[in-house]
Amino acid sequence: MPAPTYSGSSGWRAPTASGPLAARVELPGSKSLTNRELVLSALADGPSTLRRPLQARDTDLMVDALRQLGASIERTDDGDLRITPAPVAGGADIDCGLAGTLMRFLPPVALLADGPVRFDGDERARARPMATTVLSLRALGATVDDDGRGTLPFTVTGGDGVRGGRVTIDASGSSQFVSGLLLVGARLPDGIVIEHRGSRLPSTPHIDMTIDALRRRGAHAEEIGLEPPAASWRVWPHRIRGREVSIEPDLSNAAPFLAAALVAGGTVAVPGWPGETTQVGARLRELLAAFGAEVRREHDTLVVDGGAGALARPLTAVDLDLSEAGELTPTLVGLAAFADGRSTFTGIGHLRGHETDRLAALAAELTAVGATTTETEDGLVVDPGPLHTPAGPWGAYGDHRMATTGALLGLAVDGLTVDDIGTTSKTMPDFPDRWGRMLG
Repeated sequence: MPAPTYSGSSGWRAPTASGPLAARVELPGSKSLTNRELVLSALADGPSTLRRPLQARDTDLMVDALRQLGASIERTDDGDLRITPAPVAGGADIDCGLAGTLMRFLPPVALLADGPVRFDGDERARARPMATTVLSLRALGATVDDDGRGTLPFTVTGGDGVRGGRVTIDASGSSQFVSGLLLVGARLPDGIVIEHRGSRLPSTPHIDMTIDALRRRGAHAEEIGLEPPAASWRVWPHRIRGREVSIEPDLSNAAPFLAAALVAGGTVAVPGWPGETTQVGARLRELLAAFGAEVRREHDTLVVDGGAGALARPLTAVDLDLSEAGELTPTLVGLAAFADGRSTFTGIGHLRGHETDRLAALAAELTAVGATTTETEDGLVVDPGPLHTPAGPWGAYGDHRMATTGALLGLAVDGLTVDDIGTTSKTMPDFPDRWGRMLG
């Protein structure tokens, strides 16, 4: 039975914490891993099974898209996915929603299709920069019709003339541009060599995740050089093996739940925390400790102890470079509203091109509740102040991580309303229920 979703039409009043927490929160599968494994399963030389994959809007859109491109995908009664690959079919009309993984991973797959493939998405998706993908596919020999916009919608026509080889891109806006090309590289006759030349290279752990997924399926993928802002990677032509994959819990989605322990006090535990992982959410252990939390591992469970909580004593102010952990930014910046002084966050200029301009959104919403937040060229500065109920609802901006940050602030700000909690369906359709259960 599908998880419930929540409309944003009337807003969602964030519950306040009535006391210290003693919660155990089980999380669904990783979106980043699920969508990478779905793409590789559709390109493999045999069937694959994904155990405990995420079922949310982003992954449902990926399943629908790969079916249109020819793959057979069945969901079992247990929620697992069975994928039988087939030649990539042209003529598809792909809805990317607001999912960066779709709009950056699937256009390269269209290089293998026997006809044109059209890509479009939500209204906000049409504002997300896609010129890097468009230019890279043209450099590889594809025809891309985007009417000169460098954004969705556009149509990709690949075919037999596309062989792969060397391509130079500017992935300053997102590491997903690199991952999308890496995922299809083994299926190109000449493989692929990707050279990045740009002002920065954000979120390199996500590229490591892509290379690791390729290697586990028998592909020969490697990082040739990494001297930011320049970097390069190679994937040799090779068959991609079908395999059975157990998807790890989404560690980035753990961020607001674990952070809740610092605000409300007490403990929040997340079971199934992997000992070794390529997920960037693993950095929460050190990042939450920087704010003053006690973070410990008990067998396979990560426990964050916030002590008395931020309402009893301020958190420790921080100075963090989040260039490799940008997706954790909204939660961490939210915590800075409870600190004992100014906090600075750098290495996150690329977040202006995410689901929304996250830097502008965070600055506006945190300032509205009393924590003066200003933008810098590459980050944010937060100066805490007395928190209060804002004049209007907390804006989600169509961004799931903005919505969950509103819930985090709502633990301490009575009457805070998130204008569209339904945006959390992107990666966690039942977020409000999980949040409520955490609070008991």
